[in-house]
Amino acid sequence: MAFIPHLNYPYPVHIDEWVHLAYSKALMRAGSATFPDPFSGEGVLGLSTNLEAGFHLFWGVFQRISGISWLTIFRYFPSVIFMITVLSVYVMARREGYGWEAALFTCLIPTTVGVLGPAFMVPLAMGLMFIPLCLYLVFNFRTVWSYLVLFILTCFLLSIHAATAVGLVIILAPYILLNLKGNFRHSLGVTLAIAIPFLAPFPWIFGMLLPTAKSLLSPQPLPTYVDIPKVTQDYGYLPIALGLLGTFLLAMRGGMRNYGLVSGLLALLVMLVTFFTFHYGVPIMYERGLMYMMVMLSIITGAGLAGVRTVRLPGQFAGRIQSFVVNNAGNILCLILVVVTLTMIIPDRQHASYYLMIDKEDYEAFAWVRDNVGGNYEKAILDPWKATPFVAITGKYVYTRIHAYPRARDRRAYEFLESGCVDTAFLKENGISIIYSRGGCNNPDLVEVRKDVYLLGDIGS
Repeated sequence: MAFIPHLNYPYPVHIDEWVHLAYSKALMRAGSATFPDPFSGEGVLGLSTNLEAGFHLFWGVFQRISGISWLTIFRYFPSVIFMITVLSVYVMARREGYGWEAALFTCLIPTTVGVLGPAFMVPLAMGLMFIPLCLYLVFNFRTVWSYLVLFILTCFLLSIHAATAVGLVIILAPYILLNLKGNFRHSLGVTLAIAIPFLAPFPWIFGMLLPTAKSLLSPQPLPTYVDIPKVTQDYGYLPIALGLLGTFLLAMRGGMRNYGLVSGLLALLVMLVTFFTFHYGVPIMYERGLMYMMVMLSIITGAGLAGVRTVRLPGQFAGRIQSFVVNNAGNILCLILVVVTLTMIIPDRQHASYYLMIDKEDYEAFAWVRDNVGGNYEKAILDPWKATPFVAITGKYVYTRIHAYPRARDRRAYEFLESGCVDTAFLKENGISIIYSRGGCNNPDLVEVRKDVYLLGDIGS
C-alpha cells in the first residue's frame, strides 16, 4: 500500500519529502544541527527553527553509514517504516486477541497530499510507529525499565516530530486519568516518562506557551488542503462502521486497556471536531491528528472485526443443519467483510492521484549540475515549482521556490523565464549565475553548457 505512489516513479513524490532531503543533506554537510538555509543561503536553521532536526540527523547518519543512495531511501523506506508500524500494531493488539485484524486495517491507512501519510518519507510517517509501541509499553509493563524505554521513545519522537509527541500525550492522557485511583504509581510513572522530554527544551517551549495559548483562545482558519469528509471516504466507510462496533465491544468488555483505547480515540475526536466545527485549536494538530486518529481507529476496527468472528447461529438452528457454513458463520462473515473492504479500497489506493514535481529529464539535468558546475556558481533560477527538488539534488541555492502557493518572487521568476532570460541586470542584481529553462534562453550573456542549463558568463569553474 505504501509503495503504490513510488511504483513507477523513482523520485520523492511530495514536496515535503524534497524539503526533508535538502535539510538532511545540509545538516550532514555542516556537521551540525545548525546550518544555513539550504534553499536561499540566507539565515541559519537551528533546533529552535528546525523542529524536525532529529529526523534529518537520523537519516543523514543512516545514509552516511549504510551508503544507500538518497533516492533509494526515499523510494523504498516509507514502505519499510510502514511495515514496522503495522508490526507494532500487531504486537500491541495481539495480547488483546485481535492482532491480525488490527494489522490488516492499519495497512489500509490512506496517504493524501494534504494530510500526508505512510507512503511519504516524512517525520509524520516515521512517528506513527511510536503510537502502538508506546501503547504496548503502557498497557503491559509497570517497571522502572518500561518507564525508561517510554521516556527514550518519547525523547526521540519529540526530536523527529513534536506534533506526534503531543498526539501521543492526548491519546494517553485519558488512560493516565483512569488509573489515578486504582494504580496511582503507574499513572505517575507514565506521566513522568512522557512529560520530562518536553521539559528538556523548556526555555524554548516557554517562549511558545503564550502564542500557543492565544491561538487556542482565538478562532483559526481551516486549512484548505485538509478535508475531513474526503479523508473519511479514503479510509473507507465499512472500516469506520467496524470501528464503531469495535468501540462498543471494547466498552462493553471493560478493563483499563480497553477503556484506554476507546478514550484515547475519543480524545482525538474531540480535538478534531472542536477545530473542525468551532475552529479552536492548533492547526498542525488538526492536520496531523487525522492520521493519529486513523491509527487508533484501525486498532479498534480490528477489535470490531474480531467480534464479528465470534458470531454463532442459534443452537437449535445449528442442530438441524450440521453444515460447515453454520458452524463457521462468524469466520465466513468476517471473510466476506475483508474481501468487500479490500475490493473497495485497493483500487482507490491504486488510482489515487499525486503530483510529480520533476521528470527524468529534469533529474538528469539537476544531477549534471551537481556533478559538473563548480562552487563559484551558487544560485540558480528555474521554474519555482521545480526549485525545491533542484536544491535537494544539487545543493545549490535558488532565487525562489514555491512551497504552498506562488508569491511575488515566484511570478517574477516566471516572467524572467518566459521572456527568454534576457534580463541580465536582474541576474546580476540577485546574484544568479545558473539558469535552467526547458523553454530556452535568448541572452548572449548566457552560455549553454548543457541542454537547458545556462551559466552567466565565465566566473570560474
